[in-house]
Amino acid sequence: MLAQDPLPVSAINTTPQVQVDGLNKWFGALHVLKDIDLTIRAGTRMVVCGPSGSGKSTLIRCCNGLEPFQKGTIQLDGVALGRNARETATARRLTGMVFQSFNLFPHLTVLANCTLALRRVFLKSGREAEEIAMQHLTAVRIPEKAQAYPAQLSGGQQQRVAIARALCLNPRIMLFDEPTSALDPEMIKEVLDVMIALAKTGMTMVCVTHEMGFAREVADEIVFMDEGRIVEHAPSKDFFSAAAHPRARLFLDTILSH
Repeated sequence: MLAQDPLPVSAINTTPQVQVDGLNKWFGALHVLKDIDLTIRAGTRMVVCGPSGSGKSTLIRCCNGLEPFQKGTIQLDGVALGRNARETATARRLTGMVFQSFNLFPHLTVLANCTLALRRVFLKSGREAEEIAMQHLTAVRIPEKAQAYPAQLSGGQQQRVAIARALCLNPRIMLFDEPTSALDPEMIKEVLDVMIALAKTGMTMVCVTHEMGFAREVADEIVFMDEGRIVEHAPSKDFFSAAAHPRARLFLDTILSH
C-alpha cells in the first residue's frame, strides 16, 4: 500500500480542494481554455479526457502554476494561484505533478532524484530524506533501483520513480499529465497499477489520460473537454453508461472500439 495518511471520511467529497472559476487561457491569438469552471473536492479521483488539442494538459498545468492564465481564478485549498508569487508558491506546494516525459535528472541516482527537493527545499537531513524516499520507492515497487541511474531503467520504471519523487513532497493533490503516453504497451500496466494503489489511499487525483479502462476502474468523476471547453462533467458510471454530449459519445465509441 502506498504510504499516505488517509483523508478523514468527513473531508472526502465535501471540501473544495481545487476551485476554478471563469478560467481563460490564450497562447498568442489561440484561445485554448474558454470559461472553465471546475470544483474538485478532497478525495476525488477525476479523469480529464477528450480529443488531442482540447486543452486538457493546459488545464492541469494551469492548476499547478506551470502555465500563467489571463482571466479567471484558481484556488488550491483556498490559496490563489497567480495572485502573487508568495501565494502561488504556497499553492504549488500542495500539488505533485507527473508528466508525459519522466523529467528525472540523468546524472543523479534514483535515490538522489527523490531526495533532492526534500534536502534543498524542505531542508530535511540526508538520513530523513532517504528514509522518506525509500518509503515511497517501496510503495511504487522499485526500492531495489535506488542506486541506479535513470538510463539504466525501463520507461515504466522511470515513470514509477517520477511518481515516488512527487509523493516524497507529501502533496495533497496529485496531477498526472498523460503519464503512460510515452510508454511501450507492456509497460503501461505497471504504471497504472501504481496509480490504482494510490487512488485507494484517498489522495485527490486529477489525471489526463486516454486510458479509459483505468478511468472506468478508478475515477469518481469524468471531465470531457473539446475545443477548450468542458462539455461534460459527470460521475464515471453515468459517463460510461450514457454520456450526454454527442461529442463525448463519439469519443467513447472511437476509444473503446480499439
